[in-house]
Amino acid sequence: MSVAAVQSHDSVVSGAIGIRPLQPTIGAEIEGVDLSRPISSAQRDAIKAAILKYKVVFFRDQPLDNNQHAAFARNFGPLYTHPSTKRDPKISQIHKISAVDQVEYDKRRGDLKDGDGYHTDTSWRLVPTWGAVLRAVTLPEVGGDTVWVDGNLAYEGLSSELKERLEDLHVTHDFRAALQSGGNDYPIVAHPVVRTHRETGLKTLWVNLTQRPQILGVELAESRELLDEVLRQYKRPEFQVRFSWKPNSVAFWDNRAAVHYAVRNYGDFPRLLERVLIADEPLYADL
Repeated sequence: MSVAAVQSHDSVVSGAIGIRPLQPTIGAEIEGVDLSRPISSAQRDAIKAAILKYKVVFFRDQPLDNNQHAAFARNFGPLYTHPSTKRDPKISQIHKISAVDQVEYDKRRGDLKDGDGYHTDTSWRLVPTWGAVLRAVTLPEVGGDTVWVDGNLAYEGLSSELKERLEDLHVTHDFRAALQSGGNDYPIVAHPVVRTHRETGLKTLWVNLTQRPQILGVELAESRELLDEVLRQYKRPEFQVRFSWKPNSVAFWDNRAAVHYAVRNYGDFPRLLERVLIADEPLYADL
């Protein structure tokens, strides 16, 4: 869907469902739809247009079971079963995002500084998933927010000189340590540092800082310097939206347009969320 098409949906979006932007270009709360029931094609199109415009949308007060969660996500494409995360035995596409498991994974890695874990899901794949629907299951009384970053704003905020340096560079995405611990494997892949969003045409600064990134074609020192610049962009508050989870909250975001960061400020509480990933179409001209 083009940028013009997204803009033309504004009246449809506001007419079919209620949308309250949280920031000018990233994050919006959606009201007027019950995700536990089948949605209409008009609601589906309105939600998709809102995601393309705001990168991540949020729903409150949506008590869903696993079947309803997966059924809602399936409106937007085929579901992807992740090979490494613990998942519901009856619905393989439901992934349990456990704080306990994440701490153990970080300990095994040991090379990521606190506060630097900005990432996008399944970027380690040749064709990453395009969307993710995440719902709250077990929450601490306070803390545990998630931050999303507008990848286009992060790119546009770069200097002209940095844009030129990054334009044709690729960065590695290495998830092998986590995959191999579960008996799986996948080759290390490289994606452009600056990706063009297939539907909106916007350029996105797209680096996964949790997957041992290295920018190819430059010296290691220059790779580290450029990655530090990317991280600085991600950490700028004017490019972010921060979401405070409540019981029965749901977030739905575009992996191609945003990166996110889970704030761990709740001690050893066993925070648990459940996620469904939506597969992208493998257009081989993009590979």
